[in-house]
Amino acid sequence: MAKRAAKKLAPSPDHLRAGWSSGWAEGYRTGSDYGYHLGRCEAIIRQHPLPSLGWWDKRVTFVTSGKGLPYSPLDESVIEALRGLVRELIVVQPGQDFASVAIQSGADAVIVLEGMNVPGVQLDRIRSAGISTAIWLTDDPYYTDMTIQMVRHYDHVFTLELQCVGFYKQNGCRQVHYLPFAANTRLFRPKPIPTSFRRDISFIGSAYWNRVAYFDRMAPYLKDKHVYISGIWWDRLRHFRMLASKIDLNKWMNADETASFYNGSKIVINLHRATDDASFNNNSRLIGALSPNPRTFEIAACGTLQLTDVRHDLARFYTPGTEIVTYSSVDELKYKIDYYLRNEEERRAIALNALRRTIREHTYPHRVAQLLQILFG
Repeated sequence: MAKRAAKKLAPSPDHLRAGWSSGWAEGYRTGSDYGYHLGRCEAIIRQHPLPSLGWWDKRVTFVTSGKGLPYSPLDESVIEALRGLVRELIVVQPGQDFASVAIQSGADAVIVLEGMNVPGVQLDRIRSAGISTAIWLTDDPYYTDMTIQMVRHYDHVFTLELQCVGFYKQNGCRQVHYLPFAANTRLFRPKPIPTSFRRDISFIGSAYWNRVAYFDRMAPYLKDKHVYISGIWWDRLRHFRMLASKIDLNKWMNADETASFYNGSKIVINLHRATDDASFNNNSRLIGALSPNPRTFEIAACGTLQLTDVRHDLARFYTPGTEIVTYSSVDELKYKIDYYLRNEEERRAIALNALRRTIREHTYPHRVAQLLQILFG
């Protein structure tokens, strides 16, 4: 009796052929569709080669952040750009006697990234030797209680946050310049990726409290979606169990893997951290934020649609509705996710526009050339 029942439930050859045919057609459609988009991305890259950004006959000493992730990709990006734009580049760590290196090598300028571990006494030695000093701050305005003590040792202060320009000038810095970060298009670019990276929606970043609040409200909506979330502290969600299968908890992801998930996602959510979160920030003056984060440029460089919360200076870099999509509430975010998942051609057209704009204007060679133009003319 059991054998007869098992035989009765076994799929027929016709059913097997139909299932195989359906799976093959779906796989072919998915692969063809993905390949078509990747080809369009590649066409944009080839149509917009990096323009001539100048070259400076200067010797530069670059002091890295001296930290690992997430700062090491920033170090690498600036180093790569500098090497193509100056005559000689000497790279040192903040723990070295970089003042002696700069003075003995006859450096024309010393450029510091982040600067939290850089001794002011070494900078003062460098300036006394007549060498120009510059710092590119990586985390404004979140650590301004600390950076305000550092910046007085530099001739030039570069900040990625527009709101901080006036703050540093009011506190005695004469040369303060607005210079956001960009995309390293060697790391963040359209590329073929395995199906394991493919999702409808993704978010990569730490679970700061404003993000926790947002995703807790989104949890009932996201639980039935094809979603990937990665970063530290996401177990603080009240609805963590609801989303646990979609969360890669406490993972520090390198740039290459991050770019793979960006490439594999139909939509990447960008949600900036709050400036008034006292549990994480050192920003007792509650300096606000107007400028987009580095993730904005990196997502765009992968040819993927980005849904980002509004930063007031965002439109300087990408045109909302044409190159990027913004939201200002949970309900608006959910509505736009649904809309762009349904409207694939519109979604991809916006993503391609963002890729084109990024290659034309928002790479590290673009930014570093601006920095060098300010330093050397």
